[in-house]
Amino acid sequence: MNQERHHSSTRQSVSSRQTGSQKKHRVEVSSGGLIFKRTPDGVFFAMQKDSYGHWTFPKGHVRRGESYRQTAVREIQEELGLGGLRYIKPLGTIDIWFRDRFVFKGKLVRKFIHYFLFEAKQDAQLVPLITKDKGERIEEAKWINIKEIWEFSGYDDMKPIVSKALAYFQKPKMSGAMRFFRKM
Repeated sequence: MNQERHHSSTRQSVSSRQTGSQKKHRVEVSSGGLIFKRTPDGVFFAMQKDSYGHWTFPKGHVRRGESYRQTAVREIQEELGLGGLRYIKPLGTIDIWFRDRFVFKGKLVRKFIHYFLFEAKQDAQLVPLITKDKGERIEEAKWINIKEIWEFSGYDDMKPIVSKALAYFQKPKMSGAMRFFRKM
């Protein structure tokens, strides 16, 4: 699936029926990012504590006409105040099911979330979105050392995405030919 394509729906979400069931569910499409910065003290990732009390990464609904990557950039800016990011690579898509507790109270939701990796400037500061609304919101935001990312990451379905982001920092293994030429 092309990670850069535009969301083609005229609505942010659509309702559908599960095969063979009268039970309706919502389908939502979101996009977000894992953002890191390199400092003299190491690599840090921007994380936020959500309304459910879990540490996670910024994301939000894709708007009509936006690419998934454009949505991720907008949501990172809105939720954490981070701009001037350098795009690194797509990290993949997760497909989750949950019962909404805030907007559609108890409604079953299937959500597709597209994630991307971005780099922030070394001196980037987090300015989390503060809202007085009840419902989904950011409780807290902070930079987490790369060594502690697994301790903080609060959702099991994010493991493949976080693993792909961390793989970016692993040194590539040299082939035998490369080792030979390096010795010369």
